[in-house]
Amino acid sequence: MRRRTVHFSAMAVFAVLLAVGSSQAQEPSAKVAQDSAEAWLSLVDSQNYAASWHEAARLFRNAVAQEKWQATAQAVRTPLGPITSRTVKSATYATTLLGAPDGKYVVFQFNATFERKSAAIETVTTIRENDGTWHVGGYFIN
Repeated sequence: MRRRTVHFSAMAVFAVLLAVGSSQAQEPSAKVAQDSAEAWLSLVDSQNYAASWHEAARLFRNAVAQEKWQATAQAVRTPLGPITSRTVKSATYATTLLGAPDGKYVVFQFNATFERKSAAIETVTTIRENDGTWHVGGYFIN
């Protein structure tokens, strides 16, 4: 079976995030950002795509319609089967990202295993919103 790289269309704006050369996340809010990323991933894992769209960053919701996100997420995640494990591989703090407004970001990479895909890397970009809360603004899986 061919190796498949899966791109969520909602995250096309953030596809270049992997090229960001920032230092490892060190500030205390990185833990809060990670908690937000993991809570959001839990919604996606439970196939609650509508809730994941509502919980995403404003930038995410402005980039893709809810119906488009739901259809894309379902089409991509269903063939993988349920998540069986996920561990943080890296966390990178950034204030500038190519194709995105300046702000506070933490880009997480997770090693993930699914029922029907033994090795995947999930990249989740969290954004600190104006009210100080962290929300997912980008998701990429391969």
